[in-house]
Amino acid sequence: MVWDDREVTDSDASEGALLDLDVTAIAHGGVFVARHEGRVVFVSDAIPGERVRARLDRPSADADTRSFWRAETVEVLDASPHRRAHVWAEADVSRAPGQRPGGADLGHIEIGHQRVLKRRVLQEALDRFAGGGIEAPEVEATGVDEHWRTRVTLHVDDEGRVGPFAARSHRVVPVAQHVLARPAIDAVARGLRGIPEGRVELIEPADGEVRQVLHPEADRRARGRGARRTPRRPAPQTIVEQAAGRSFALDADGFWQIHPAAADLLDGAVAELLDGVVDPSAAHLDLYGGVGLFSATLARLGARRITTVESSPRAIRHAAENLRDLGVQAVTARVDRFLKAGEADLGDVAGGAVVLDPPRSGAGRAVVEDVVALEPAAVAYVACDPVALARDLATFRAHGYEPRRMRAFDLFPHSHHLETVALLTR
Repeated sequence: MVWDDREVTDSDASEGALLDLDVTAIAHGGVFVARHEGRVVFVSDAIPGERVRARLDRPSADADTRSFWRAETVEVLDASPHRRAHVWAEADVSRAPGQRPGGADLGHIEIGHQRVLKRRVLQEALDRFAGGGIEAPEVEATGVDEHWRTRVTLHVDDEGRVGPFAARSHRVVPVAQHVLARPAIDAVARGLRGIPEGRVELIEPADGEVRQVLHPEADRRARGRGARRTPRRPAPQTIVEQAAGRSFALDADGFWQIHPAAADLLDGAVAELLDGVVDPSAAHLDLYGGVGLFSATLARLGARRITTVESSPRAIRHAAENLRDLGVQAVTARVDRFLKAGEADLGDVAGGAVVLDPPRSGAGRAVVEDVVALEPAAVAYVACDPVALARDLATFRAHGYEPRRMRAFDLFPHSHHLETVALLTR
């Protein structure tokens, strides 16, 4: 493509046009904020305080191009002192934007400053969506900043190319190495050949042996057409992870934290926030419980009547086995339907604790209101998205529950993601 170097105005914007931008802030999602003639431009691969040259992206089908534009940095005109050589050389700004792999959108920033910027994102989310008056905590390091990914998803295109998607696209970009992945995963990834179109997950559990889980595109298309017969998939592999002194069995492609220190850190954070709050005589809930990590945390704090709720049938079967010695009731259900149906004796949750570990979209207003209606003594909320957390905190606050303590962890170094744990009480 030939890129257009002419000056861009509101009435004359085209894909590929170049803008010189002064970057002023970081936004949620790993992009940065600049303005051109009063219009907001979200630009990638920049740092607040820099001046960069950026190419306008093609607007997505649902984008309101009247309110903002998106652009990708192609040249740094005035660099921040916090800029460094990208941790993943193949994602560096010196490469064409379409050839930069995704997944390390802050990798060009000094690691300590990444955490400063992540705290700013969290603070802005709390100020805008949670009602204000909440101070974001410092973002804590995890001790492992590189080679931390124990789970990697790669994609295979129709020409057999294997690699991650390019940043903000669904185009496969072959790479020479996967610098954020554990070394054993990187070695397996570089040796992949002859994989059918689709995606492949590489998982390194506690035993250090990398597993491969294939998801062929042909299977997905067959299911999408409603075919009566689709290729029979082998039974899921079972792996075992370790956290908080316990073993947790799960499917190889089931959910588990991808940073090797994450499960222990989050278990410890929840235990610290709920210490002294758990009443052994009350009922306790572990919602979006997965394979049982936080149910085990509650039990260690003295809880004896614990119900864990998870929508994945296989995950909850693992949870039941993982927690058998603790007498935890494991329920397969969507959390919102479980709370509405009252499938357990929820009256005794008043005085008990609730752990919420929802997906990235958050628990949502309905779930939060149903949790509040149970009048628990405390809620420990584990969040992987600051905006979703802030919106749910606003609902909690509207019903009399305030965040008393909060911790944030950099469990995803060199990416924009962070994990936050909050304690809420009346």
